[in-house]
Amino acid sequence: MRKFHISFALVLFACLASAQNVKPCKPCEELKKLQLPDVAILVAEANSGDTISNPNEPWRGTVVIKKPFCRILGRISKEINFEILLPEESNSRFLMSGGGGFVGTIQNDFQRKVDEGFATAGTDTGHEGGADAKWAYNNMERQLNFGRLAIHRTAVVSKAIMQNYYCAGPSKSYFVGCSRGGGQAMVEAQYYPEDFDGIVAGAPAFAWPAIAAKFLQHSQLNYPDPKELTPIVTKENLKLLHKEVLTQCDQLDGSADGILNNPGKCRFDFSKLPMCPNENPGSTCFTKAQIAAIKSIYSPLVVNGDQIYPGFPFGGEAEDNSWDPWITAPGSAGQKEPSLHYMFSTNIFKYLVFNDSTFNYSRYDFKNFATETAYASSYLDATSTDYSEFKKRKGRIIFFHGWNDAALSANATIEHYNGILKNDKDAQSYARLFLLPGVLHCGGGPGCDNVDWISLIIDWVEKMKAPDQIVASKMAGGKTTTKNIFPYPKE
Repeated sequence: MRKFHISFALVLFACLASAQNVKPCKPCEELKKLQLPDVAILVAEANSGDTISNPNEPWRGTVVIKKPFCRILGRISKEINFEILLPEESNSRFLMSGGGGFVGTIQNDFQRKVDEGFATAGTDTGHEGGADAKWAYNNMERQLNFGRLAIHRTAVVSKAIMQNYYCAGPSKSYFVGCSRGGGQAMVEAQYYPEDFDGIVAGAPAFAWPAIAAKFLQHSQLNYPDPKELTPIVTKENLKLLHKEVLTQCDQLDGSADGILNNPGKCRFDFSKLPMCPNENPGSTCFTKAQIAAIKSIYSPLVVNGDQIYPGFPFGGEAEDNSWDPWITAPGSAGQKEPSLHYMFSTNIFKYLVFNDSTFNYSRYDFKNFATETAYASSYLDATSTDYSEFKKRKGRIIFFHGWNDAALSANATIEHYNGILKNDKDAQSYARLFLLPGVLHCGGGPGCDNVDWISLIIDWVEKMKAPDQIVASKMAGGKTTTKNIFPYPKE
């Protein structure tokens, strides 16, 4: 009985501690003198409130912080730059955001949460410039920082700074990322399970050479001439294709609303696409080469009998910010890298796999793929389905993916999650996957893409309230639409 009372008291204390507000125990400026191993504090400035914008990344918008906070800019080792914002009135929670693409700038995407009491942090992952991967050329330190170390080291340092500023470390720590950030989330759960109590991995890029290989396959078929880089799949093709996909599959879910609730059920008949007479390309038909390029997108890439990366689901082909620009984009005048699949695949193979800036995508034959990419996979990938150490720490992880994502296939995340379920029959006690119908990469598209992932993961970690279903919303034309979404494999 006494053990029960002690255990109950500890649980109660933990719950109270997680909700406890804390205040600084020293002035912000004193953190400039803070000495941590292999860390330099470059800026420590108190702010009564601030309007933050990044002229280099205008798409991130302007963030207005109304309440006082302390801003720290620092550097770990030679090149891992980071920012942490410390609210004067803290809820004792640490919240870190992931980066996108090749990162290359400090991406602290949750600065707005400072007004709610969160200490927020972000990092450039150890290099500047993320438009391409030239920064990684023959530089193992930058490669390892980007692939495996920078998020972990920033998390450790950020917690140490919180300990010094508040005379108390964070009560709970959270990481939320999408795309590259989703892959970073999985690295943390698999390799550094002690860093975060709750993790959200959205549309994760977690198997980099495999992703690059799939993208390269698309590029070889869609841009057969490396000198011209003119796509054979046109915007007119995409409109025809999208229309036919909806004609054949939209009503499978009982509603002809332009959204496939489960694209996995679509059994598309390519023979119903109009073929061009004499293989002369036209705006109302498809050539055999165009059909072959399109089929490759939906089909898995298989090398030597092994699947390298799954195909993409049906749906959303002609939506804005879908296949164009990700897969089939025509380059504008003077543009050397027309689609984002082309850009990422060629840069990954040049600078992260081969360290060869002369790599020619059109000549690669994939036959030695496993051997040639082993080193890159060792520091870039987060493909393990063993989350047992994260589970032991009572960690919780939410995966999500838009069904219509043209950047990274939802099927890859589904296959990974199925591997977790196969590895641990109790996996849904700490890991859930949500698939968002009609949603593109990390958001956008006609589907309901607005979900409060931060509140969901906090409720699961701190209140033991598992996300048995979530509410996703969409604001369009002054009207808000909502959809209840159940965790996979439920529909």
